Formats: sequence, C-alpha cells, structure tokens
Amino acid sequence: MAAGEKVELVYSAEFADVNEAVRVRMRAVVWWRLLRWAAWAAGALTLLGAGVALFLPRDPDWAAAVKLVALGAVAVGCAESLPRVTAYSLFRLIGSQGEARAVVDEDGGRWTSRDTDTTIRWALLSRYAETPRLFVLFTDRTSGTGLAYLPKRGLAEPGDADRLRAILDRNTSKV
Repeated sequence: MAAGEKVELVYSAEFADVNEAVRVRMRAVVWWRLLRWAAWAAGALTLLGAGVALFLPRDPDWAAAVKLVALGAVAVGCAESLPRVTAYSLFRLIGSQGEARAVVDEDGGRWTSRDTDTTIRWALLSRYAETPRLFVLFTDRTSGTGLAYLPKRGLAEPGDADRLRAILDRNTSKV
C-alpha cells in the first residue's frame, strides 16, 4: 500500500450491524464473560433451590419454588438481553445521524455524519475483530469498552476489504 492511501466507506446504520458489533465487543472483554457466567450460575442455583423446596421430605413449597425459578429466569434474561438493549440504544443514536462516511488510513479513522465529525487514532482503537459483515474496532483491555464498526457493505469495491484489513493489521492487533 502506498503512503497516504486510504479506504473510504459510506453506509447508513442498520440495527443488525450495531447489534453484531456490540456482541463482538462484549465477547472480547472479561467482565462480560464473568457477568454471563455469574447469571447462569445464579440461574442454576435458583433451580437447585426450587428443587430443594419441592423435594424435601415435607410438604412441597410451591410458592418458594416458583419465586426461585422466576428469580433465576430474571437473572439469566437480564444478562442475555444486555447486548441487544445496548445495541438498540446505540442504534438510536447512530441511526439518527443519517448516512455515515468513514475514512481509514495509517493514522486512524475518521467518521463523519450529519452532526458529527470524529477522528480516532490507532492508539485508542488498538484491537479489531472481523466478522463476515463487519470490521469491529475497539479499545484495549485497560481503557474501557469503546468500539467503532465498519460494515463491509459500505466499501466501494470488493478489493477494499483486503486493503482495509491490511491497514488494520499494520496498525492494530487482531483479536
């Protein structure tokens, strides 16, 4: 790639892209895996508690069992719905900006839309993951949970995906 070469993307926000980007980001952070594990463990413990309430050698406590199962379902449901709720919130913000234009080069990325013009250097977005539909850029493990996404459908030519991947490989690390 020649010095100064860049890749440009033009796209409108789609919920499926934002949802996928949020899920990719969450899979890349430890706290999310711990939260999901804790929610599922809580769900399993409440099922165990419900079993104890029903099968001890005394009259079954159906009310306690139902409450425990409901509590477990709420714990798991909240954890499992968090990515979708987060994606919906981001989509409302991003989608309201209309068409987006992203330019990626050796310095970083620049995103512009109706009301925004944001430049992010590679030092901040130091990692990326690729899916069949997206390139998802995110901050390192120590600086929070920031993310940006680049949908492949926004590329002008099929070869641009390879050029973009090459820029990302030179300036960030692949997760």
